Amino acid sequence: MTERDPGAPRTVLVTGGAGFLGINLIRALLARGDAAVGETVRLGGQVAIGSVSGPATDLAFVLTDGDASIPVHSTVAPTRSFREGSGAVVEGALGSDGVFEATQVIVKHDENYEAPAPGDVPSDQVIDPGEDP
Repeated sequence: MTERDPGAPRTVLVTGGAGFLGINLIRALLARGDAAVGETVRLGGQVAIGSVSGPATDLAFVLTDGDASIPVHSTVAPTRSFREGSGAVVEGALGSDGVFEATQVIVKHDENYEAPAPGDVPSDQVIDPGEDP
């Protein structure tokens, strides 16, 4: 085994909850305390009901893996399927204030595709997370 340069950047993959591989991983990240701050990771879970606030480009919500929760902030608009109760994976870093700053929000979607009605154009437009699509 080779030794890793302690000053070299490191990426860690952490997933969990809501149909994603793993369990209790948000708690595991938080348990690392200051060692976890600034480290790029991915966390999976569900968007907690009642937790979404702000416009799509200044979004705050809580991600939960069923055991632990973490506040998330993102300035990157999620896809239209983002909403409370949906599964999501966030990539980013934990801030020293305990808020996870997401640089990417990936929304889990169901497998049911519904084609647009005749004459309608499919939309990739971003909506405010509190709005119905």
